[in-house]
Amino acid sequence: MDLGIAGRKALVNGGSAGMGRGAALALAREGTEVFISARGTERLEATCAAIAAETGAKVHPIIADHASDAGREAILAACPDPDIFVATCAPPPFTGDFRDVSREAFEKAVTTALLSPIDYIKAFSSPMMARRWGRIVNISTGAAKYPAAMRVLSGPPRAALANYCHAISKELARHGVTVNSVLPGMHHTPGIEDMMNPRAAKNGRTYDEEVAAFVKAARIPAGRFGDAEDLGAMVAMLCSAQASFVTGQSLVVDGGMGTSIF
Repeated sequence: MDLGIAGRKALVNGGSAGMGRGAALALAREGTEVFISARGTERLEATCAAIAAETGAKVHPIIADHASDAGREAILAACPDPDIFVATCAPPPFTGDFRDVSREAFEKAVTTALLSPIDYIKAFSSPMMARRWGRIVNISTGAAKYPAAMRVLSGPPRAALANYCHAISKELARHGVTVNSVLPGMHHTPGIEDMMNPRAAKNGRTYDEEVAAFVKAARIPAGRFGDAEDLGAMVAMLCSAQASFVTGQSLVVDGGMGTSIF
């Protein structure tokens, strides 16, 4: 299916690995010119080279911390007016006792997961509105809809971002600009591997065995973790020409783990 976005310019913040990489790959496969920002030079450049080789698309690395002032300046200089903006970030760590979570950790989470995407949305929305076409997609978290004590650094700021984006979607819609979010559950990503591997070592299991144990304990109906590239394809769908009537929405992608019908 042709998504109607060939020739468009896309920026993916935090796209060197995981679900951000999946989104960048999906957009490149659709013929967009892709700019990818990330902090780590080696992994980012390798990702851009691999996506370009596979798809033939133009893929540009931007080495920057998108949540910092200096990083934002660098990203806006490299790609000031994308047609498509995808925002994601490395997930914060799972937490133990909520009383032990520091104010500093909360402030960092809010800066990265809420204030940073808002800054970019404000910067990019005017050019999109002037062109009367634009797509904004946040790769968020299922914890924004289904709160969990172990995700207090992840869910609350992204729930606030969903609220913000739904509110502004009313202003953007009449200019042909949509803003949506995907709320993933457990997917195979480097961040999840960093979380699961220590647990596996502690329990004397392999990574796959630890994932299987988590799936059983969490009762994930699909019986597995999701795939980052599949999630990326969902992002690309929300960026498509065909999705022009979908805005202000938060789509849960969690293998059936959630319990609500809306």
